[in-house]
Amino acid sequence: MPEHHTTEIDTYTLATDGACKGNPGPAGWAWVGEDGHWSAGSIPEGTNNIGELLALLYAITDHPHVRRLTVQADSMYAIDTYSKWMDGHARRGWLTSAKKPTANRDILEQLIVARDERRASGMPDVILEHVRGHSGHRLNSWADERAVRASEHAAKGERLIWSSARGLHPLEVTVDPPKSAADKAGRR
Repeated sequence: MPEHHTTEIDTYTLATDGACKGNPGPAGWAWVGEDGHWSAGSIPEGTNNIGELLALLYAITDHPHVRRLTVQADSMYAIDTYSKWMDGHARRGWLTSAKKPTANRDILEQLIVARDERRASGMPDVILEHVRGHSGHRLNSWADERAVRASEHAAKGERLIWSSARGLHPLEVTVDPPKSAADKAGRR
């Protein structure tokens, strides 16, 4: 479903994931939708948590026209940050409950804006579902595959965003993604 789509859609489900080569290190993020549309991005220096949060941010901002948007994530950090913690951090002046500066504040501020824009336009809040990563959940496996690919580009110093809305082909999400070299070697 291209981001430029403007007709309201009732329901849409997608999965998100982040990846990092080292932590911190070159990172990537991705979301993959039930219909194979996708988006991914690379960050030359980041963390896995940054990848997870950016995947959630783009999943939300790329789908303002979806009434019931379900985001499946394997990151409880991203889910809890969005659903439980970010408003408290903002109320405390971007400090944690331990009075330390909040990590990833810039992304959290963007997530609050994205959530508030959905609410202001009359859309219900995003539905967040936790899924186990690397457990055969097909959409999560595709999101992982895209995020890992993006982190490989990040390792080359590239900061890019790729998307099926920008002319790249949708994925065939009715089959499993190709195995990475790490998968083939039995490592993850």
